[in-house]
Amino acid sequence: MIELMDPTKLLQPRRKIMGISAILLPYHAGGEVDWEGFDAHFHRTLEAGLIPAVNMDTGYGNLIDDAVREQVLLRSRRIAEGQSFVAGVFVGDQPQAGFDGDSYRIGIEQIQRHGGTPIFFQSYGLIELPDDQLVEAYQALARECEKFLFFELGKVFAPFGRIYSLEVYQQLMLISNAVGAKHSSLHRFPEWQRLELRNRVRPEFKVFTGNDLAIDMVMYGSDYLLGLSTFAPDAFARRDAMWETGDPRFYELNDLLQYLGSFTFRDPAPAYKHSAAMFLKIRGMLESDQTHPESPHRSTSDAKVLELIASDLQRMMKEEH
Repeated sequence: MIELMDPTKLLQPRRKIMGISAILLPYHAGGEVDWEGFDAHFHRTLEAGLIPAVNMDTGYGNLIDDAVREQVLLRSRRIAEGQSFVAGVFVGDQPQAGFDGDSYRIGIEQIQRHGGTPIFFQSYGLIELPDDQLVEAYQALARECEKFLFFELGKVFAPFGRIYSLEVYQQLMLISNAVGAKHSSLHRFPEWQRLELRNRVRPEFKVFTGNDLAIDMVMYGSDYLLGLSTFAPDAFARRDAMWETGDPRFYELNDLLQYLGSFTFRDPAPAYKHSAAMFLKIRGMLESDQTHPESPHRSTSDAKVLELIASDLQRMMKEEH
């Protein structure tokens, strides 16, 4: 039975929202990485006031090789010029694999060497640990970091994901240099639980919503680390500013962005990356809507809907000036 709670008590009007946007890694029609497109999108995200996150799921973090991963970090460091950015630590393994702490440490070192903040992806070897050993594994990795974030990833996104119990979540949240966690269950209730827990136990800790189907979770005190924001970092930044100033137009812009999220994160959810490439091409921000060859695709008929949303978004952004 689900415990009853009143989420309206969590509402935080006129709050400054921290937005972290997962950067799409774009590809040319021939299958090569579009590095100019990546650079431009990273710049665009910074200029909007959002924090870029690279080598995430949106950047095919589980599909790219080490050479591409390193090049992404090199370019991110150069473009950021000392500004904050986040990067994923991904360890590819198989079910029943042992916890590979050494590979996590290599990823942490690589990211920190380039000036980024690591966020730990889950892996089979990590999520299959008993709870006490899992917490100890995080504590050991934390000692390698200046600061870090961690993931809770629903299996709709990846088979190596796991949503932790509140008891485990609290122990991880209390690691002193853990500054935040992305919650990606695609359900509101467990995120509300985490917000209530955070408010009681460690108010400075950031709960980053990864719920692309409920981006209004920012109203309740969540910040965000989203793949959806890569479609339109300018519009997300505008929406966030409206919430901070109490501008009622927040709701209309949020509704349009949520419609975009509901359409593009439908099953199979991982195909949202193709939707993102299509949308950015429609907006004139990418030359191609090509994706990583191993990433699922949407039907080309989706372009008609995305064109309508892009037109509505352009109109709404102009009306606000």
